[in-house]
Amino acid sequence: MITEPKQQTTDTQLLPVMEAFYTLQGEGAHTGKAAYFIRLGGCDVGCHWCDVKESWDADAHPKYTLDTIVDGALQYPGRMAVITGGEPLMHDLTRLTSALQTAGFRTNIETSGVYPVTGAWDWICFSPKKFKQPNPDIFGKADELKVIIYNKSDFAFAESFAPYLRPDCRLFLQPEWSRSNEMLPLIVEYVKGNPQWQISLQTHKYMDIP
Repeated sequence: MITEPKQQTTDTQLLPVMEAFYTLQGEGAHTGKAAYFIRLGGCDVGCHWCDVKESWDADAHPKYTLDTIVDGALQYPGRMAVITGGEPLMHDLTRLTSALQTAGFRTNIETSGVYPVTGAWDWICFSPKKFKQPNPDIFGKADELKVIIYNKSDFAFAESFAPYLRPDCRLFLQPEWSRSNEMLPLIVEYVKGNPQWQISLQTHKYMDIP
């Protein structure tokens, strides 16, 4: 939830925010942790199965100052902020992450990696998409690789990135929600045969929480 800030600063950067809300991280390495999500507008990757296509047009969403965004996050006790989209790295996030960290937040991002990384991050979830190639800048910075499995060819797509990532980067395969019944059994067998990978599930959808 975003409201007017209690105290304004001189920083006038504006970012388009589709929504901001406090919930639990539902997927990936931080599943189950309380988190304040900031979903920025704007995306040109074009995944046909995207479940937030309304985020694609940055101009369709109100623009907020950093003070307003951070003040919204401070209304809740959790101190992990997840920046997502859309594709959040369409925007320069240097000052946003600085403001969040100054306020005591851990900064996490979920990105397709198609744009160079800006901002100071405690955790980078790199989720590449077939529809647009990632910028190699992401490879040495990713803490987590999360690949959405929509069909069988996505396993090879996921493996194509693993050699370029840090040895400590965690590797996740996640079934696309509408195809879970078909893909989840395949992912289970794949992980059993390739134990460097883990399964990520959209647990928030199973639990019916935002």
